[in-house]
Amino acid sequence: MTARSSASATVPDDARMTVDELAAAAGLTVRTTRYYASLGLVPAPQRRGRLAYYGELHLAYLALVRALQEHGFTLQAVEGFIAALPAEATVEDLALQRAMLTSWSPRPPERLDPDEVQRRAGRELSAADLALLESIGVLDRDGEHLVVMPGFAEGVELLGIDIPRESMQAASDAIRRNMETLVTELTEILRDQVLDPYRRGDSSREGAERLEQTLPTLRRLTLEAVVTGFQRAANAVITQSLTRSR
Repeated sequence: MTARSSASATVPDDARMTVDELAAAAGLTVRTTRYYASLGLVPAPQRRGRLAYYGELHLAYLALVRALQEHGFTLQAVEGFIAALPAEATVEDLALQRAMLTSWSPRPPERLDPDEVQRRAGRELSAADLALLESIGVLDRDGEHLVVMPGFAEGVELLGIDIPRESMQAASDAIRRNMETLVTELTEILRDQVLDPYRRGDSSREGAERLEQTLPTLRRLTLEAVVTGFQRAANAVITQSLTRSR
């Protein structure tokens, strides 16, 4: 069963685009657009006689699909995400989903074959190296391909440092555990104090677009605050340690 085969979204009466025009507006090829439609990643078109027409809702679905893929989702994962959306989702709802899913990293993940990953690393990666890179979250697998995540270059550089692999893994686990706690708390604040008021107030298309433009700045400032906070905490710990050693 495809993502939209059992429950089609309600398509507004603005469907005026042909599949060629829809593909051009979405920045996709017609072939790719048809393929996504065959997977049920967009609602069924409006049909007038033998012709199929598409509107802003279809374009919003395609934009969300692209955002999900740039975020590292496989097509199978994209299908699952789209299937979970309510059938009555509007253009504004999809714009909000896309804004929330826009990657926090300036570089999207890349799906490469194993030989290209070796070339990208600039060194031979053993099975143990690959396993460590996967465990610290800078490499993933997608069938026969590998997905290079942001931080891959730093992960490869880490392999050259003369410290036990167990220490690298322990440090990675500590960072991930604490970062997930921080992100969960920040997400709750964003949901309760930004998104919920938006939904209750200006949930127009213009409001969604303003929110989408605001979130990248919020992400940048949040990342800068996290780095600054870590540096401040590290300096405080070093100072305390030096004070105790006197």
